[in-house]
Amino acid sequence: MLGIGAYRPTRLVSNAEVCETLDSTDEWIFERSGIRNRRYISGDESARSMAVAAGERAIINSGIPREKIGAVLLSTLSWKTKIPQGAPSVAFDLGINGVAAVDLAPGCSGFGYGLGIASDMVRSGSSEYVLLICVETLSVVLDPTDRNTAFIFGDGAGAVIVGPSEENGISPTVWGSDGENAEAIGQSYDIIEYMDRAQEHQALDPDTDPVNRMVVTMQGPRVFRWAAITLPKALATTLADSGVSVDDIEVFVPHQANARINELMKKNLGFGDHVAMANDIENTGNTSAASIPLAMEEMLATGKAKGGQTALLLGFGSGLTYAGQVVTLPPNPTITSL
Repeated sequence: MLGIGAYRPTRLVSNAEVCETLDSTDEWIFERSGIRNRRYISGDESARSMAVAAGERAIINSGIPREKIGAVLLSTLSWKTKIPQGAPSVAFDLGINGVAAVDLAPGCSGFGYGLGIASDMVRSGSSEYVLLICVETLSVVLDPTDRNTAFIFGDGAGAVIVGPSEENGISPTVWGSDGENAEAIGQSYDIIEYMDRAQEHQALDPDTDPVNRMVVTMQGPRVFRWAAITLPKALATTLADSGVSVDDIEVFVPHQANARINELMKKNLGFGDHVAMANDIENTGNTSAASIPLAMEEMLATGKAKGGQTALLLGFGSGLTYAGQVVTLPPNPTITSL
């Protein structure tokens, strides 16, 4: 990873604000998740504008001429259209129209999946440099009264430039999926059902028969049980396949889904206090695919981590999917989101 960039929406939403519509308290939310605040888009901000801003910063921080970028990978679950996909529009906005551009949708594992694909593209010679952007606007697909999801998710974007180097800085990706538990994280309607409901709504009185929004859903206990079984194996395999030991890890950047789960993973791995661990969730929330690059950028920008250190990454979420790597952290950014 040769450069990193990020964008955080300007609107900061506290637990107290969330609890204006959610039957909960600031204390309950923080105790169970480690979240105090999250960011929501506002004004002219959008998934597209955030993706472009994060990508632009990654390009500048890398020092790589944009004309050498051969591909754009955009990982997102919350782009407002399926047709067209977002990556070509983002590439155009960044001044690199014409490059290979494609969307990925593995949810909270999006950065790990994208990093694995990007590094393999560079190694194979398909592209000399790849721009990976992860962006989410989950605030627009939340039910503000749902105690399973309303306080967890936020918006943001993170990006990295992946390119060749004399020493390997990205290990083989350890990834997998569990379709048997796919419905543990989903949406309230499939697209066809939602379209049918909307069409029916046109002939009815909207005051007496409103169409419910399509929102994200999550079975928290089911996801937790899956994570408790799957993630320890994934972490162990990631370390083994990378050829490094626990003692070699200097920074731990897990997906920012739950601070309590992350503390437990760090303890179970045997990491000492000298291993810095990302805790971006406290003031950013869970930003799905954007979670890991945002957390890395925050650590590098604040000095909690330094470029060149060895880090263990692990993303997990909808699908259900997971993806992990051991990486060399990119250089500290000169242009940051903080």
